[in-house]
Amino acid sequence: MERKPLSKITIADITEDCGINRMTFYYHFQDIYDLIDWICQEEGARAIQGRKNYATWQDGFLALCHTIQANRVFVEGVYHSVQREKIENYLYQIVYDLLFDVVCELSDGSLISQEDQQYITNFYKYGFVGVVLEWVRTGMKEPPERLTHQLSRMAHGQLLLAIQNMSEAPALSKEPE
Repeated sequence: MERKPLSKITIADITEDCGINRMTFYYHFQDIYDLIDWICQEEGARAIQGRKNYATWQDGFLALCHTIQANRVFVEGVYHSVQREKIENYLYQIVYDLLFDVVCELSDGSLISQEDQQYITNFYKYGFVGVVLEWVRTGMKEPPERLTHQLSRMAHGQLLLAIQNMSEAPALSKEPE
């Protein structure tokens, strides 16, 4: 991606750069987009590894931002291609995994359903990922530490408040009466 846009990269380019044959590539991946998914999942999981609880989620998010920044050419190449949703989906999954564990930890002992835990996690996931996508779109000018600090300030106490609100408010029935 340092030499050409994603749309111009072929399997032959990848196998030649890696010193492997096409069959080896296809043994592991269906196509280039499958490889992109794998790279995103591996890098994201490595970034937040062991940092998915209330005390460490900021460290996990910061590590994720540093990983994105370290892989800037790759991330921007995919983001600015027709495969932009690959980066978005990767971020949604990684941030969901990060936040869901925090929501579960904070809701321990409360009367909140798993469905409500998932709803809270999804709600905040979209906000967090929106901030990261805007950061990528604008060239990652802001340091990851500032981005993480701002998100941490915004979210401070909000997950617990959302859990309390969801456990106190009666759920609407799914069937009309």
